[in-house]
Amino acid sequence: MSGYIEAGIETSSPLVTTPASLEEFLVGVERRAFQMARVSTGDPDAALDIVQEAMFKLVKNYRRKPADEWPPLFYRILGNAITDWHRQRQRGWKVFDRWFGAADNKDAVDVVNTLAAPAGLQPEQLLAQTQRMAALEKALGELSQRQQQAFMLRCWEGLSTRQTANAMACSEGTVKTLYSRALHRLRDTLEQSL
Repeated sequence: MSGYIEAGIETSSPLVTTPASLEEFLVGVERRAFQMARVSTGDPDAALDIVQEAMFKLVKNYRRKPADEWPPLFYRILGNAITDWHRQRQRGWKVFDRWFGAADNKDAVDVVNTLAAPAGLQPEQLLAQTQRMAALEKALGELSQRQQQAFMLRCWEGLSTRQTANAMACSEGTVKTLYSRALHRLRDTLEQSL
């Protein structure tokens, strides 16, 4: 990654539909991709590795594709990398994490939450916003991986149903079902927590 996340520079502007270059596209999606991976994995270090891997694969394999094909390709690569991470964890990588101390790393810096607060927010507004975001992330963490992916691609990224289906390698009907179920579950969970 280009270091924008680590430097705390805001890059969450809406996705440009036709970026001038692949680098511009990657800068435009890196923060949101990181948030997607972090929510899915619960591990900021793993999320950073996953996003870097996805970006590298996009550049290596698809840099010559037209710019309008980059979003679905990138999110398919990102989704596959997240799925691979979960599979590795299920195969017993937790043993190695505990052995090497990664599971006990409570002092790890949460990059997204260390960014400067937007100017003009009062402390109570900032607290309420932080609490709502924490509740949303917790609710997202309770969704299935496919529901998370459908929700994030449709809602956070603004991809169409067709683009999301392409990115997730499934039918548009499946995307609609996953997205609808995710919305209902999130709504129910968030209403109970408030």
